[in-house]
Amino acid sequence: MAHTSDPINSIFNILKPNKRDNLFELFDDELCVRNVPLLTEVPGNVTFKSFSSVCQSSEAPLSLIRRVESLSYKGGFLGFKKGESSDRLINSLGKFSGRDFLSIFRFKTWWSTQWVGKSGSDLQMETQWAMISVPETRSYVVIIPITEGKFRSALQPGLDGHAMIFAESGSSKVKAPSFDAIAYIHVSDNPYTLMKEAYSAVRVHLNSFKLIEEKSPPPLVNKFGWCTWDAFYLTVEPAGIWQGVKEFSDGGISPRFLIIDDGWQSINMDGQDPHEDAKNLIIGGTQMTARLHRFEECEKFIKYKGGSMTGPNRPPFDPKKPKLLISKAIELENVEKARDKAAKSGVTDFSQYEIEIEKHRKELEQMFGGEEVGNPPNKGCSSCSCKSENFGLKAFTRDLKANFKGLDDIYVWHALAGAWGGVRPRATPLNAKIVPCKQSPGLDGTMADLAVEKMIEGSIGLVHPDQADELYDMMHSYLAKVGITGVKVDVIHTLEYMSEDYGGRVELAKKYYKGLSKSLSKNFNGTGLISSMQQCNDFFLMGTEQISMGRVGDDFWFQDPNGDPMGVYWLQGVHMIHCAYNSMWMGQFILPDWDMFQSDHCCAKFHAGSRAICGGPVYVSDSLGGHDFALLEKLVFPDGTIPKCQFMALPTRDCLFKNPLFDSKTILKIWNINKYGGVVGAFNCQGAGWDPKEQRIKGYSHCYKPISGSVHVSDVEWDQKKEATELGEAEEYAVYLTEDEKLFTTANNSDDIPIVIQSSTFEIFTFVPIKKLGRAAKFAPIGLTNMFNCGGCIQELAYNGTNAEINVKGGGNFLAYSNVSPKKCYLNGSEVGFEWSEKGKLGLSLPWNEDTEGISNITFVF
Repeated sequence: MAHTSDPINSIFNILKPNKRDNLFELFDDELCVRNVPLLTEVPGNVTFKSFSSVCQSSEAPLSLIRRVESLSYKGGFLGFKKGESSDRLINSLGKFSGRDFLSIFRFKTWWSTQWVGKSGSDLQMETQWAMISVPETRSYVVIIPITEGKFRSALQPGLDGHAMIFAESGSSKVKAPSFDAIAYIHVSDNPYTLMKEAYSAVRVHLNSFKLIEEKSPPPLVNKFGWCTWDAFYLTVEPAGIWQGVKEFSDGGISPRFLIIDDGWQSINMDGQDPHEDAKNLIIGGTQMTARLHRFEECEKFIKYKGGSMTGPNRPPFDPKKPKLLISKAIELENVEKARDKAAKSGVTDFSQYEIEIEKHRKELEQMFGGEEVGNPPNKGCSSCSCKSENFGLKAFTRDLKANFKGLDDIYVWHALAGAWGGVRPRATPLNAKIVPCKQSPGLDGTMADLAVEKMIEGSIGLVHPDQADELYDMMHSYLAKVGITGVKVDVIHTLEYMSEDYGGRVELAKKYYKGLSKSLSKNFNGTGLISSMQQCNDFFLMGTEQISMGRVGDDFWFQDPNGDPMGVYWLQGVHMIHCAYNSMWMGQFILPDWDMFQSDHCCAKFHAGSRAICGGPVYVSDSLGGHDFALLEKLVFPDGTIPKCQFMALPTRDCLFKNPLFDSKTILKIWNINKYGGVVGAFNCQGAGWDPKEQRIKGYSHCYKPISGSVHVSDVEWDQKKEATELGEAEEYAVYLTEDEKLFTTANNSDDIPIVIQSSTFEIFTFVPIKKLGRAAKFAPIGLTNMFNCGGCIQELAYNGTNAEINVKGGGNFLAYSNVSPKKCYLNGSEVGFEWSEKGKLGLSLPWNEDTEGISNITFVF
């Protein structure tokens, strides 16, 4: 692997010049691609420059540089020049209309989603990229706003079809008059190849991040886990976590990783004793103005005594209490919301509201047992023997791993700035300062968000960026010492709200992301981090040098927080759309994480079907006692591993420029690849979506109905994974429908397979190449039909003359397609019986064998 950062000795000088003419040309007022006008009425101050003229050196691996350079004729950089310097510059890139486009835009500060349209005026604010269809040449073009110098950019709508680019520094003290490369543009005949090629070029140019192919994802990606958030919210504590892990273990599905979400940290409010933990926090929002006052765990966890959960004096714990507390806290929150709404409508007498609020608060205090959670460190546990090895997080993590053998990883949550409100000044050795928060004009069109309101209300305790390295190392080195193996880092885009006095958002972000990356390498094996609330180009272009996994969707909402009774259903489809389309770009940087869900939710199966083929980890946020083990067994093996796909789930081509949320006709289809076959999931997500006028996601109830469509084996993009290319060249395929339990054959020249999908339901199609064995036999292993991703259970497949040998992981119903009955079948070397029907179904029952890690060897003799 060669590196260079010296322009004089540029690696590009070693490469042979690319003699091909660039496929883009900016002439007069038109930007053409392959001689087809893409953008018209391009202003005279807009420039197009070739990749090689802008990118003179790179620290990327030589193989990546060579790949990018060989394709550089397919792309280049857009810039523009203004007469005066400014910290905010907006300019048209030109006009397009009558062309389908797919885009990703930020609908909240933290979250992005899909949007389609036909002209530049249809773009949304804070668009992170736009893919435009060019049917004249059967190709696709992507425009990617990037960073240049101390500025970052995004696309936004203009008048009369114009696509605008908005560049900002985030500080009135940081100004520029022009840009040479503020956006990258690229063309390809394949939309998935397009994204890979384009972001590879941006990576080589910027040298500020690494592609997923250059990094290793955390080991938990192949496993099942549990997150504490929906079970406890902020009431999380050791006895409750223990109860939860035990419930899974007793149910036969042991989590291999645990995420202790928000609620474990030592936080307090500005008016409180600077060394005392905030008390009796329950639901999200109440903690958002609190700040970190020490890096160690809060009193709830400090007080944990090693061995107490298994000894005779186990502390009392009521598994019903968390739900009761949460329910009562929501009642209180609803009264407070009603009071605030009344105030906005002109009401001046709030006495009745205050009486209700006080009543709920007293009831909550009684429910807590009159205990005040959180004692000053100069009294109680934190000054006595509790600091020893047998107390606190260290003792707790040790006990968890000792008693639940499969539990490999324990992660904890924290915000990028430490806590939601940052770090409290003078409470730690670090130089923290309360910094007011100000929203970028580009976010004016985004959805109202409680976290943003609280952030602006309470400001952030920002550790000086020169101490970002120390901040993360102090936090993480302690956590690593007490048995924590990774972190879930949330609230990442707070930085852009407070960059005025810190050189702008790019400079501030660089220092924080550099510190985070260094700590990740030092303390968590370089991989132990899940990024969240991070779906803006700032993070991906600057924060992913080391980070290799992150969320690709908004939170799993089990119901609409704004009260739409149908939200319990339609929000689940919206979540799926976020994840599928965001993976197209985020998957170039990180392994996509489709987030947790609750296995006992009314749409749990809908979520489970998508998680089964998403290509990432599977984890839930079940409440205590709220588990559907029958459902989880279709996702997870008894050892806590999962039959994971080999790639990332992406929308099929015929979904790219459609609206699978509220056009009343499009089924979301996502494709992925298993080791020996392909898979297509068809999901009816119709019923809700973004409303640009109301600037929110809302329900479209008339769309919540059965949708018809079709699936074809060519929906699987086999060539996107080198090892799978040959699978896409088979003469014939066996097809299995998970939900309908149908088995039949198809081919690349066969008609589409018609489907009708009911609201909030799905079908999974498994495609496996058929192999001819001898003169007459045709064979294809489907996998375990009791698993959603049945093909993912097949670990090894070999054909030896007229024999088929398969290694299958899992226990249950093995199915294969065979046009004739085998002569014999061997299971782990012993001859066994099997069932075969003339319709081609060949099956047998497999046991789960702990000694072989659940793997069975099957041999069919024809």
